[in-house]
Amino acid sequence: MTSLNILSIQRLSDAERAMIEAVDKSVNLTVAGGWFDGEIRETWSEFASNRYLTSGSHGEGTRAERDALLGDADIIIGGWPFPYDLRARSPKLKWFHQQPAGASNLLKSDLWGGDVIVTTSRGHGNTLGIGEYVLASVFHFAKGFNVAAQDRANGAFDYRGYRPVVVAGKTICVVGAGGIGLDVGRMCAAAGMRVVGTRRTVVDGAPLPEGFSELKRPEHLHDFLPESDFVAVCCQWTPETEKLMNADAFKAMKPGGVVINVARGEIIDEDALVDALASKHLRGAALDVYIGEFEGPPDSRLWEDPRVLITPHNSGATDIGNR
Repeated sequence: MTSLNILSIQRLSDAERAMIEAVDKSVNLTVAGGWFDGEIRETWSEFASNRYLTSGSHGEGTRAERDALLGDADIIIGGWPFPYDLRARSPKLKWFHQQPAGASNLLKSDLWGGDVIVTTSRGHGNTLGIGEYVLASVFHFAKGFNVAAQDRANGAFDYRGYRPVVVAGKTICVVGAGGIGLDVGRMCAAAGMRVVGTRRTVVDGAPLPEGFSELKRPEHLHDFLPESDFVAVCCQWTPETEKLMNADAFKAMKPGGVVINVARGEIIDEDALVDALASKHLRGAALDVYIGEFEGPPDSRLWEDPRVLITPHNSGATDIGNR
């Protein structure tokens, strides 16, 4: 029987390892999580390395030993971050699977646009946690928790600064009703919200996903924006979605609207967002991602605005792991 050599360059739990090995007797699994950390520190920014790699980890084995692992691999399971030159060093590679959902993570690697099958865990990660993050962000602004945080910092109440609203009956537009977006829609509907959204494939006459009142293709996004109190960005970052939420999109949104981004920073035109906040057309923004998040901190204009809630791309982090 011909062996199928699978190399995981990220750490796996015993349960994950057993699950992979149980797929077929031909599977020969090698786990080399952390082995490439030294290379990653040399090629990635210090900001990203310190954020994502184990503290004090500088890799294992020699370059020749790591090349040998890659050279034998038919399939590679990768996490984030990873060596940019995997394809060049893996002549037998047929399939690369990336655990994170965002395919845009691979843009700077030699896997992008190459001859290897690439898959991600889109829709199979911690969509529950991200859905809860979006719903929490809705309540954060609906109940004025952003104002309360500023009051605490100032040591005094701004009684007139609160503009609480009832969430039930409000409309949220889910931009990208995929794995994450479906859970966002379901949870928001459970809170009494009207849920509309966009997705690439919409079949006429097909049943709507749980919680959704209406679904359209991406080119019809602006049909939904004028009626949306909240917009949740959940789509992939692609050339088509880059700066999708731009000045025209923000102007189209209902006055006092809130934008929530759990996708990628590049989908929002941050200059346009700053302008929309400055004009007070938007109530606020919740950003779990921002442009350049792997190189440094957020734009100071967003970082310092109390109407902007910024978190370090951890909306999917939970106490239960991926479900």
